[in-house]
Amino acid sequence: MEAVVLTFSRPETTGAVTRGAARLFTALGFAPLTEVVLPNGRRADIMALGPRGQIAIAEVKSGLEDFRTDRKWGDYLPYCDAFFFAVAPEFPRQILPEEPGLVVADAFDGAVLREAPITSLPAARRKALTLAFARLAAVRASAV
Repeated sequence: MEAVVLTFSRPETTGAVTRGAARLFTALGFAPLTEVVLPNGRRADIMALGPRGQIAIAEVKSGLEDFRTDRKWGDYLPYCDAFFFAVAPEFPRQILPEEPGLVVADAFDGAVLREAPITSLPAARRKALTLAFARLAAVRASAV
C-alpha cells in the first residue's frame, strides 16, 4: 500500500499552528490573543498574558520559505518577556536560531520543545502593553 502524504497550503498551516500554539498557551495558564499590533507597528501572531503578568509572543512560521523571507523576529523582543517560534511538526527546526523558545504545534495542541529565555520587561512598558492587551481583548469579546 502506498503512503499518503498530506500537504497543506501556507494559510492552512499557519492557521493550524496558530490554533495549536494558542491552545498550548491556554493549557499553560496564559490568555492568548492572535494578530496583536505592537507599538512598533509589527503584528505578533500570538501574544499571551501569563498568570503573573508575564508576556509571551510566538511568531508562527508556516514553512521554510516563510522563515527565510521574514527576518523581523528581533523586532518583537522589546515587547515580551519570552519569545517563541511556533512551527508545524514537519518544519525543518534545525534552521531556526537557538536563542528563542520553540513550540511545535498542529491544529489540536502544541508542545514546548525549547523554553524561551526570560528577559523581564521594564515596568512602564509592561503596564502599557498589559493595558493595550486588556483593551483589545475587551473589544474583541464585545464583537464590536
